[in-house]
Amino acid sequence: MNTPALPRQLPPSMPQLRSHVGRRLARWFVTRCGWKLRGDFPDVARLVLIAAPHSSWWDGFWGLLIKIAIGADVSFMAKRELFVGPLGWVLRKLGGIPVERSATHGVVEQMAERLRVAERLWIGVAPEGTRKPVKQWRTGFWHIARAADVPILPVYFHYPERTIGVGPLFNTSDDMRADLARLRDFYAPWKGRNRGTN
Repeated sequence: MNTPALPRQLPPSMPQLRSHVGRRLARWFVTRCGWKLRGDFPDVARLVLIAAPHSSWWDGFWGLLIKIAIGADVSFMAKRELFVGPLGWVLRKLGGIPVERSATHGVVEQMAERLRVAERLWIGVAPEGTRKPVKQWRTGFWHIARAADVPILPVYFHYPERTIGVGPLFNTSDDMRADLARLRDFYAPWKGRNRGTN
């Protein structure tokens, strides 16, 4: 029996869109293009979702399409420069949160507070912070999860198999360096459009 490329139902606690006009079209397009979602989403109401490797603007395109196709209401942080004109309006409608990257401390506090008070909220972040290769990830996502006392959900892009995969929930510890090393180890096998994470 073939496994469906996209799940038909999401866990009850996961934030979900009530309805979306383009959901059926998005499902058809994603499936037609050969993309699939692997792994199971956790039945958790609040978390920080990280996505890597982020090596191409296509990551955002496929990620948002699959988000629409499955009806997931996942907010995501992106650089403020993207939120201009019609694109900015579209990104906000899709759950985008503009971020001033030079003011990370304030962003961490704001996002952590949002998570603390929300009944249901998943916030997505690209830990690399850029499409270029980086030796070190930005640590804001870890600080947000730690301050809000929520888990981290690692999600990966694997372009050779046109797959977006969902990893196991990750709970932060007192040792940020060790946590980041473990997360980077998880991402080691996966290849983005232009590179991996290492």
